[in-house]
Amino acid sequence: MRVNPIRLLFLASVAALATGCQKTVTYAEQKAHERETINEFIENQKIDVITLDEFLKDTITNNFETGPDTTRNEFVLFPETGVYMQIVRRGEGKVLQDGDRRVYNCRFMEHDIANDEVINLNLYENYPDVMTCTRTGDTYSATFVQGKMFSAYGTSVPSGWLVPMPYIRPSFYNGDQSSKVRLIVPHDHGNRNAMQSVFACYYEIVIMSQKWQ
Repeated sequence: MRVNPIRLLFLASVAALATGCQKTVTYAEQKAHERETINEFIENQKIDVITLDEFLKDTITNNFETGPDTTRNEFVLFPETGVYMQIVRRGEGKVLQDGDRRVYNCRFMEHDIANDEVINLNLYENYPDVMTCTRTGDTYSATFVQGKMFSAYGTSVPSGWLVPMPYIRPSFYNGDQSSKVRLIVPHDHGNRNAMQSVFACYYEIVIMSQKWQ
């Protein structure tokens, strides 16, 4: 029996197209998967999620490291952004005031929740990442100047990093006087790659001011 090569090519093209269509994942499905990975992370890490109203009563998130209740691992959910935040140390400096612009040194760990892997780390290296942060009214903006985040993503600071700014007081000094936060950041408030590929990251960030404030 003779086989028409044109027909074979047509059938192969149809099969390839069908396979490609089957592998297409919609943005809604990607977001649903991201939500599942965040929920699994919260469950696995035994995180107690508190509401913004609960948090604003005392602006405390109990945690294993600094307490005051060291039996709880609390993160506050900001419903408008989907960011979860834990304040480990508020810091001993001053809150950024309206019109202020400061330069902060940052050490951090960036963890891809879906793949359970660290994708960026600067907690223990000699040179911190550096970012400038400005407050205008109730709006915060920031830019990376140097460091690993700058090398990986350019000047753009994930908007999720700015969520703690109204509540922390970065100090000139390291250690117990510095600010320390933990964040769960969904893709739309995350780094450039997270926004493009739709995945959430977990961050641990230590922030210090470059000058005495």
